[in-house]
Amino acid sequence: MGTTLSATGHSPGASLELMNAEQPEVVVAAHRAYLEIGLDILETNSFQGSRPSLERHGLGDRTVELNRAAARLATEVAAGRVFVAGSIGPTGRILEPYGDFEEDVARGAFEEQAQALAEGGVDLFIVETFTAVEEAVLATRAASATDLPVATSMSFDPNGRTAFGVLPQRAVEELSAAGAVVVGANCGTVSPAEMVEILRQFRAATDFPLIAQPNAGKPECTADGGVRFPAAPEEVADAAPRFRELGATIIGGCCGTKPAHIEAMVKRLRGSGASF
Repeated sequence: MGTTLSATGHSPGASLELMNAEQPEVVVAAHRAYLEIGLDILETNSFQGSRPSLERHGLGDRTVELNRAAARLATEVAAGRVFVAGSIGPTGRILEPYGDFEEDVARGAFEEQAQALAEGGVDLFIVETFTAVEEAVLATRAASATDLPVATSMSFDPNGRTAFGVLPQRAVEELSAAGAVVVGANCGTVSPAEMVEILRQFRAATDFPLIAQPNAGKPECTADGGVRFPAAPEEVADAAPRFRELGATIIGGCCGTKPAHIEAMVKRLRGSGASF
C-alpha cells in the first residue's frame, strides 16, 4: 500500500493514513488495482496507524478514526469477495531498556489500533515488519485479543537475524505464545531468494503455516538519497513457488511491490496448480 499510494504524488514524509479520511478515493483505487489481479487478501492502509506513529504527524487524536476508515475502505472494496487484513506495523520507538518507550504505553497503543481495525470490519491481522521481538509480541497479543486470526512477520538481514539479533526460532517461540497462528518474514534487507532461506529456518522451527512477503528486490541506495527496489516482477515471482513448498499459505510483497509483481506471483502459483 505504501509503494502504491506514494506513487500518487503523495508528499514524502506525510502520513499515508491521513489519506483514509482526506483522499479515500485514492486509497480505494489502490485496493481495486490489487483486487483486479485476483488476490485473496487486501491489507488496510494502516501500517503506521498506531498512536505513537500518528503523533509524529500531529494526528494522535485521530487514531481511532483513521484506523476505522482504513478498515472500512478495504472492506467496501473487498465486498465479501476476498479477506481484509488489518495491517499493524512498529511504532518507530524503541522499548525500554534499550530505548525510552514504556511497555505499557506501547501495549495500549497496539490495543487501541487493533480494536479500531476490528471495529472497522477486518477479517484478520497482519502484524508486520518488526525487528524487536518484544514489540512484535505486544502487537500480536493486542491483535489476538480481538479474537481474530493473527499472522505476524519480522524483517531479517541476510545473516538470518533481525536488526535486533532475533533468529527465526526465537520468533516462532515468542510469537506463537503471544497468539500468532501464522508466522514468517517480510521486508528486511534481503532479496526474494534470500528470504527463501529465512523461511526455511522458520519451517525447521515450526509446523505453523508461514507468511512470506519479500520486497521487490534487495534495497539499493540512489544518488538522490532515496531507496530503490530493482527486482522485476518475474524475479519476485520466481521465489513464490519456493515459499509455497516451505509451507507459506500467505504470500505477497512488501516495499517496492507493485500490482505487476503480485500479478506475476499469482500467475506463477496458480499456473503451477498450487492451492492458493
